[in-house]
Amino acid sequence: DAWQKPAQIVAALGDIAGKTVVDLGAGTGYFLPHLTRAVGDKGKVLAVDIEADMVRHMKERAAREGWKNVETRQSSADDPKLDPASVDRVLIVDVWHHVPERPGFAKKLAAALRPGGALYIVDFKLDSERGPPRKHKLAPEQILADLRAGGLVAEVVPIDLPDQYIVSARLAAKP
Repeated sequence: DAWQKPAQIVAALGDIAGKTVVDLGAGTGYFLPHLTRAVGDKGKVLAVDIEADMVRHMKERAAREGWKNVETRQSSADDPKLDPASVDRVLIVDVWHHVPERPGFAKKLAAALRPGGALYIVDFKLDSERGPPRKHKLAPEQILADLRAGGLVAEVVPIDLPDQYIVSARLAAKP
């Protein structure tokens, strides 16, 4: 928590009480306690990962912790497997650099957003000692370009994290 700053990251999502929030690439569910509290009893957290073992682990963890507002799902590397216009927020932490075809994936995420929804990508700064090797890290400008190519309006969020940055994206306004 000292460097990942989960409370600060979840706060960056805005008021998500009663909303449907996706933790994409959720792994073991590190963000689940923070997200379940933030969405509350009337909200829902979709814990999504491509690894069946991680999905099973999160499902068992949610049952053990009594998180009734958590639903687990398995996705694939090229498809988040989210229904059209079904989610209010998507949080992707330390995963974007693993996505093989990022602009196409961004387009699928854009389709899943409800009006007013947003996507947040948290990834490692190029000079961070944490995270993947430097050759696998992405500059914020690359993530901005990926999201824009996927039809989203994107910007870097002005929040200072020790080892990471946040990029947010929204649907482009209809002309």
